[in-house]
Amino acid sequence: MSRPCPGGFVNAVVRVGDTVRRPASAPFVGELLKTLEAGGWSGAPRYLGVDDEGREVLGYLDGHVAWEPNQPAAVSSDENLVAVARLVREFHDLTAGTPLAGDHEVVCHNDLSPKNTVYQPYGGRLRPTAFIDWDLAAPGARIHDIAHVCWQYLDLGPSVTDIEQVARRMRLIADSYALADRQPLVSTILWWQDRCWRGIDAQADAGDAAMARLREAGAVREVRAAFQWVSDHRGALERSLR
Repeated sequence: MSRPCPGGFVNAVVRVGDTVRRPASAPFVGELLKTLEAGGWSGAPRYLGVDDEGREVLGYLDGHVAWEPNQPAAVSSDENLVAVARLVREFHDLTAGTPLAGDHEVVCHNDLSPKNTVYQPYGGRLRPTAFIDWDLAAPGARIHDIAHVCWQYLDLGPSVTDIEQVARRMRLIADSYALADRQPLVSTILWWQDRCWRGIDAQADAGDAAMARLREAGAVREVRAAFQWVSDHRGALERSLR
């Protein structure tokens, strides 16, 4: 018996027993997941092949996925930002220098957010243990994923009420990852935001139904507002990284 998994705004995802079935990703994603498993890393689903319907079969990761807007306070705690940054560092280091990374620094997830993070209880609190939805993974620069983490896990945008606090937490992410070159971090966040809203717009105009739904739900408007907020507060954010 199958049942829908939370999320799945773009791709239909169902759970079947202790597996997850979803539309097949590019072969690159399967190779990446197998590489991470071979490296002993448990922070991603196991790749189990393709089923009779042509769907990708992944191992199910039990835990809490932060899909809904209202989440337990622990999800956004400083401790969990540190843990997320260290998880990213782990899989980046596992892919650095591999054929999958090619002539790039690492393989990037390219869609890291609380909605793509599995949290499990440890000591009475939720802790991030894995990332899901690797279908956008591709060779890239370390800073690309860290910029995406800052944008998504700090919810950078008009809802921020304490710029000093969010700047401190951005520094915490960079420190926890041990990011060497931080100077381009804010500009990389802006690059992501600009790329995101333009991509949704273009694909929706081209007839992509999933992107059209995202646009109708207000995604383009929200991301453009976030871009403007980061642009307006760029100086304060960059000063926190020095």
